[in-house]
Amino acid sequence: MTDLSRRKSLLAVTLGNGLEIYDFAVYSFFSVIIGHLFFPAENATLSLLLSVATFGIGFLVRPLGSIILGQYADRHGRKAALQRIMLLMGLGAMLVAAAPTWHQAGIWGPIILVTGRLIQGFSAGGEIGAATSWLLEAGEGQSRAQRVSWQMVSQGAAALSGAITGFILSHSLSIDSLYSWGWRVPFILGLLIIPLGFYMRAALPETHFTEPATVKASSSLGLLIKQHSRKLILGILLVMKSTTSFYIMVYYLPAYMVNTLTYPASQSYWLSMGAALITLVTPFFLGKFIDRVANLRVIMLFSIVISTVLTLPIFLAIIHHLSLPLTLILIGVDQVMANLYAVAFFVLILEAFPAPLRASALSVIYAFGVTLFGGFAQFNVTFLLDLTHNALAPCAYLVFCGVISLGAIYFWKTKASSHMEQLYVN
Repeated sequence: MTDLSRRKSLLAVTLGNGLEIYDFAVYSFFSVIIGHLFFPAENATLSLLLSVATFGIGFLVRPLGSIILGQYADRHGRKAALQRIMLLMGLGAMLVAAAPTWHQAGIWGPIILVTGRLIQGFSAGGEIGAATSWLLEAGEGQSRAQRVSWQMVSQGAAALSGAITGFILSHSLSIDSLYSWGWRVPFILGLLIIPLGFYMRAALPETHFTEPATVKASSSLGLLIKQHSRKLILGILLVMKSTTSFYIMVYYLPAYMVNTLTYPASQSYWLSMGAALITLVTPFFLGKFIDRVANLRVIMLFSIVISTVLTLPIFLAIIHHLSLPLTLILIGVDQVMANLYAVAFFVLILEAFPAPLRASALSVIYAFGVTLFGGFAQFNVTFLLDLTHNALAPCAYLVFCGVISLGAIYFWKTKASSHMEQLYVN
């Protein structure tokens, strides 16, 4: 491929995951408004809980999407799966953007909103496996982490775009305008990108990998459970710290600071945008670093220990309203470690499974991990805050997840390189 076609292919592959993260970001930033419009209740906490539960409900169907779409990607190719996933994303985004509120349509408003989130969750379940497998397989083996890192870059770009959009709308529109139509604007903007994404994915070159007849004749999920069940379980636990850190530090932090700690909205957005900016800038360089280091487990152990140790100082700095630059530095170091861990994790998982099972394996591991620990992280910490009235509840949740993932890294043992095939693109 030429440099231009390679850049177009990278954009086409990462655009879907970016759109998924963007939609999640703007939903998070407008969760209070969405709660009031779709789940009106006398208790403000109940309204917010129902709103973040709707955010999390899309994750319930992620595992189903990972099984169905992951197997489709392994049987019919990454390109075919990525095209269909983009169409599903568009349908879900359209329902969310156009859903009538409770006062406009009664119970049908929340039903349409939830249906859109379910379709988005189903498509997201297969996106990460198909897209990241394509990134690994579409080039030379020595730069595999650098290519895979684009998945994290797209997440950072999307989270930053969502934060900036939320910041601009919150500061340029009146409260009445935000409630009447302003909250829909970011969802409509995301929806407009879907046709471009589908067109670009239609032009993708397909990767080529060895595909034994046994995979075509049987379920890749069945083979994964029969032959790789230990790695599946440990892989899901490896996701635990990474996903909770991302969804709490990038998405939940603004709502936590405003609703729990009475911060001004502008200051909370700066911290969230700073975390997103780091995820946009650092993964590419971290991927180049990982390509030069042989032991992925050592990288993951180092990064997760540093990130977990920093969790308490970060929340103490936020709770006690310490200087914004100091808080940004602490969050910045934490997010660099989180991104180093995430890129190494993707490479570790992809190389641990044979190519004909790769998309299914990563899809299932990531979907179950994110569903169990990330998707409902906001709901869990909101519930814990309401139950304990302790501002450190999100910190305790993150530390707990970090310890579990640390144990999973310790018990992970696999000769991953034995499964690596020589892969290329026409």
